[in-house]
Amino acid sequence: MEPFRKHTGLVAPLDRVNVDTDQIVPKQFLKRVERTGFGEFLFYDWRILPDGSANPSFVLNDPRYRGASILLAGANFGCGSSREHAPWSLLDYGFRAIIAPSFADIFSTNCSKNGVLTVVLPDSAVSDLMRRARQTPGYRLCVDLELRTVSDDRGFSATFSVDEFRRRCLLNGLDDIGLTQRHEPDIAAYEARHARPPWS
Repeated sequence: MEPFRKHTGLVAPLDRVNVDTDQIVPKQFLKRVERTGFGEFLFYDWRILPDGSANPSFVLNDPRYRGASILLAGANFGCGSSREHAPWSLLDYGFRAIIAPSFADIFSTNCSKNGVLTVVLPDSAVSDLMRRARQTPGYRLCVDLELRTVSDDRGFSATFSVDEFRRRCLLNGLDDIGLTQRHEPDIAAYEARHARPPWS
């Protein structure tokens, strides 16, 4: 997993509340087991019209937000089923951080285990950022996990809280497998001690 320490990127404002995981990546695309390749299905039912063309009214199809790597969203982002494909699709599309007033717990945990930082800011701050992202061409934010800050070059600055264990894992690029591999010498020693067959 790629570490997350400090990221500066273009911001896309998705001004919707209660965005569930089936909207993030619809169920018909959950037939793969690998983590890559899900970006093309992100918000598919919103991004793509029934005839297969891009929906011009959807924010991610707006040329101003092409290449965005920070997503702004409304409250309760990531609610619904616990599918890990949702953060896979966000990361594969190019998002490294999501800022919202609140997140579904399982979704936020899945994000952190895949290198995507979820940042909770007050409603008023998120509304301010939404306005800035809509009104300012090329609007960018800096999300600093080491300092726990979100800032721009136009005077906005806010701090956020994050669980310390989750923060340490993100800073060091450690998913569940990476955490386990840190104990490889102990695991090997345990296996060596218990290598005798049970009948000996």
